[in-house]
Order: sequence, then C-alpha cells, then structure tokens
Amino acid sequence: MLNEQLQIAALKQDDPTVVREIYLSNKKVFFAVASRYAVTTDDVEDIYQDAVIALIENAKRGKLDTLKSSVSTYLIAIGKFMIFKKLKQPHLQTDFSVLKEIDWEDFETADDTFEQTKLMREQFLKLGPKCQELLRLFYYEEQKLDAILEAVGASSKDVLKSQKSRCIKQLKDLMNFTKSNNG
Repeated sequence: MLNEQLQIAALKQDDPTVVREIYLSNKKVFFAVASRYAVTTDDVEDIYQDAVIALIENAKRGKLDTLKSSVSTYLIAIGKFMIFKKLKQPHLQTDFSVLKEIDWEDFETADDTFEQTKLMREQFLKLGPKCQELLRLFYYEEQKLDAILEAVGASSKDVLKSQKSRCIKQLKDLMNFTKSNNG
C-alpha cells in the first residue's frame, strides 16, 4: 500500500484506485468495530460509505495534511463518530442493554428479556441527568475515563469511578424495588 502522504495526495485528486483500495482494505475492520453498537447492517454500510466520502472531503480541505494517525485509523474514527451520532437519535438514545455490571441472573427467565430491557429503560430514565450522562458515556459510547472526566467535569478518575458505582447501585436498587413491587 502507498505510504500515508501518497495516500492523502491521491485522495485529494479523487484517485479511484486509491479510494477503492482504502475502501476495501478498511471495510472489514469497520464492520467489526460497528458490530459492538446497536446499528443495523444497512446503517453500517451507509455510515461506512459516508465516512469514506468524509475522508476524501477532509483530504481535499487539507485536514489530513498534518494527520498524526494512519489514514485507516482516521477513517474508522470518522465512521465511529457517525455511528455515535446515529445512536444519539431519540429512538435509540436510552437503549442501555450493554450495562455489564448489573447481575442479570436476578431478573432473567427465558421469556422476560423484553420486559427486563423495558424495565431497565424505565428505571434508567428515573436516574438524575448526571447519572444518565455518565452511564451513557461509559457503557453506550464506550468512552475512556479521561474523555468522560472532561465531559462531566469530575475532579478525578477516583471521583468518577465512585459516581459511576453510585449510579449503577441506584439503577440496581430502582430495578430491584420495581421488580419486588410488581412481582
């Protein structure tokens, strides 16, 4: 494959060979990354094509001239950002089925997975906005602690971890309370 500077120069010229090579060589990796998120295969395909177009446009605007990562890494990052943007749409915003720290054994039977997810969404919405934001950033967007620290304005990683633990405990308590009162 061409080195990064030659790739960027070729992208600026809309070189179809290089565009095709970049498109094909990164597609499998992008689909693997996208599989971690609640997006359909059709959406992933559309997002990937949009990301490649954005890559070409950014190259033409000179945004890649001082690129510190590889073109591939930059392309995947663009696509991931587009996935997050898609997931922030109102109908998907509160799907937090990826909360890994909840002990689901207390809630699961073969027939109540839908009810369980519905219950979690309902109880999640009862959390305060700070807890919702923190859990969304950590679990749904899978951001690193440093990025979350900056986004929520916590004073340290330890404070952030404590806040996350309290939010998870609060969500568990809400779910247990609702489950015991309805069950």
